Amino acid sequence: MGKTHRSLHPTYENVESIGTASRARLFKEYKEVQREKTADPDIQLVCDDSNIFKWTALVKGPSETPYDGGVFQLAFSVPEQYPLQPPQVRFLTKIFHPNVHFKTGEICLDILKNAWSPAWTLQSVCRAIIALMAHPEADSPLNCDSGNLLRSGDIRGYQSMARMYTRLAAMPKKG
Repeated sequence: MGKTHRSLHPTYENVESIGTASRARLFKEYKEVQREKTADPDIQLVCDDSNIFKWTALVKGPSETPYDGGVFQLAFSVPEQYPLQPPQVRFLTKIFHPNVHFKTGEICLDILKNAWSPAWTLQSVCRAIIALMAHPEADSPLNCDSGNLLRSGDIRGYQSMARMYTRLAAMPKKG
């Protein structure tokens, strides 16, 4: 028996049109992701089987950064008002980065806050997060230790810590 996605469709009559619109948009993105699985080898986006508003992503650390070789898991919580409101995204994988809260995984990125546009998709948000990993903004740190290392010019110290946490938390286990 094949899995049906009936649970994702609303069963009650008078659903707010906004919730229906966001479901339709998410289904469209879901189909896009299925179609383009090989198009972007650095991003693997997966929708929760029972809830179209919950997604996870695996993103590869950008090359020539301390995150190179690592695979980082992100959790997406999509609001009913999507795409008019941004998804909440956080790192599930520990990462040493000035714009990511070390304990909660919260990400400081303008497009997830005040610069959001409905033109963004979950896939393009992943691309923006990968770009942020490669180009940290030390002036608006959520991780002050990481931000302070960069602001004081200790690039080696920052990269060394970031590489260590990438090895500890984001490297695929061999065996």
